[in-house]
Amino acid sequence: MSALLQVKGLKKRFGGNEAVSNVNFEVNAGECVVLAGDNGAGKSTVIKMISGVYTPTEGEVYFDGNLLTGQSPEGVRNAGIETIYQDLSLADNLDPGLNLYLGREKTKSVMGFTFLDRAQMRKDAAEVMKGLGIVVPDPSAPVRDLSGGQRQAIAIARAIHWKAKLVIMDEPTAALGVPEQREVMALIHRLKEQGVGIILISHNLPDIFAAADRIIVLARGVVGGERRPAETNDEEIVRLMMGATA
Repeated sequence: MSALLQVKGLKKRFGGNEAVSNVNFEVNAGECVVLAGDNGAGKSTVIKMISGVYTPTEGEVYFDGNLLTGQSPEGVRNAGIETIYQDLSLADNLDPGLNLYLGREKTKSVMGFTFLDRAQMRKDAAEVMKGLGIVVPDPSAPVRDLSGGQRQAIAIARAIHWKAKLVIMDEPTAALGVPEQREVMALIHRLKEQGVGIILISHNLPDIFAAADRIIVLARGVVGGERRPAETNDEEIVRLMMGATA
């Protein structure tokens, strides 16, 4: 079977600066591939080329066997790829249900007037979160009242609700406490069990080894090495991040 996502020879220049060069990797359904690297390694540039924010200077991205390069971010989402950035893109004043449908709200008509169908959106949100093992004490509470782990879970639930086949997560445990980090790791494993492919962006070694099926290390815009967690250790990954030869 061909891979869910194929990244072939991606290169990105900004003026005279080559931020990323000749990046190649694949992601299979139900697999978590970690893009590891220090700040400035090119991780964010790579995922922005996959998600349609940047157009590659060279190279191509294929998803489900179809050429993805050249699609807008909306086109990439419609193809089945959701990207969860560090800011989560949640509306703090709205409840989980409204955040689930943010920009795609459900409505109902009553006596010729159109209203938001808040009850149905909250019900849908509760079902999606239950399927992922997420517990939110009050589904009508604004998300600003929830913990960091619960907020991350809502962002993941939104991606799954819209039938994502691949989810890209940018440093999902940043600024979370240890219990919340464990919750996010558990969510990642549940997504894998459902056949969802995952690209996890991280420079946090415990996250990398807890989540990864494969680790792609970026250093100064190039792939420094590819490893399976059972075949490597913290010290080698750090060396690769620093630009040591694979």
